[in-house]
Amino acid sequence: MAERPEDLNLPNAVITRIIKEALPDGVNISKEARSAISRAASVFVLYATSCANNFAMKGKRKTLNAGDVLSAMEEMEFQRFVAPLKESLEVYRREQKGKKEARKDKDKKADSEEQDKSREEENDDDDERMEEEEQNDDEEVDN
Repeated sequence: MAERPEDLNLPNAVITRIIKEALPDGVNISKEARSAISRAASVFVLYATSCANNFAMKGKRKTLNAGDVLSAMEEMEFQRFVAPLKESLEVYRREQKGKKEARKDKDKKADSEEQDKSREEENDDDDERMEEEEQNDDEEVDN
């Protein structure tokens, strides 16, 4: 586990980016406020993880899944975030499925190209053998 409490904090660059995206242009935030938000975000993530882990343990599983996290959000009384989280999860799953299908298509195309190349090489080999046989036949006729 973590050796120091600071090890559990989220990266400052990530927190800063999230804060900048949430605030209107031209609004600045002090270093102290950014640190407080970072600690609060870390505590939230740890609490949500702990609640989700309880749901996984009830299901006699060691792996947390999306359903555990959604159940934890409801238990933590963050019901208003459940619907947007479900939508984001569906978008993520669709993107992953699209990437997986694209990878499969790419692999199929590569396999098909390899087979075509292999066939061409076999045909070239057959052509060379036929030419050699013709030359041998010509030499035998000459002799």
